Amino acid sequence: MSARTALDLSTYLVTDAALCGERGVVSVVAEAVAGGVRVVQVRDKSTEASALLAQLEALAEVIDGRAVLLVNDRLDLAIAARASGLPVDGVHLGQGDAAAAIARDRLGPDAVVGLTANTPAHLEALRRMPRGTVDYLGVGVIRPTSTKPDHPPALGIDGFARFAAETELPCVAIGGITASDIAPLREAGAAGAALVSAICAADDPRAVARDLANRWEAAR
Repeated sequence: MSARTALDLSTYLVTDAALCGERGVVSVVAEAVAGGVRVVQVRDKSTEASALLAQLEALAEVIDGRAVLLVNDRLDLAIAARASGLPVDGVHLGQGDAAAAIARDRLGPDAVVGLTANTPAHLEALRRMPRGTVDYLGVGVIRPTSTKPDHPPALGIDGFARFAAETELPCVAIGGITASDIAPLREAGAAGAALVSAICAADDPRAVARDLANRWEAAR
């Protein structure tokens, strides 16, 4: 079964090397996955491709098939990783990155393709794409966040719910989310919650991830 077929978006980690600090991204991810994180998106806009490929190899080893591994923005890197045999499952693209249709074409039908979306215009563009081009949407920000200084206006949970109701695609909430938001977001129709600082900056990433996963399950 491919990662795309079994995609579980419920507890989703977006990495931030600065917030991981001296522990390093690989160590934090290993703890977070042990705690219950099901998707890891590697977001690093400053590191060279060769170093990121080495990091993806290390991440694939510690994840060991327990979570989906995605690359933020860098379609070229995802293609190179998969071509070299690394179990990188796909990409998450912003509106300004490589077109989702190109990503689907280059990565193939078993890859996961996620796309940031937060406006009616984004939804209209999605409706013009062939079904199956995009697997899920990253929707936010829910609240203003310092981890993405150029973020769009915050939607809030009510705004997220209205947006998610307009699409059949699973929607993952992102941006300024805390543990107390997990239940309200699930009730609002979220397929998952993506967090950055709550896990990367935590003293105990495993415990935080476990708490988030438990909150998600309890919100059924």
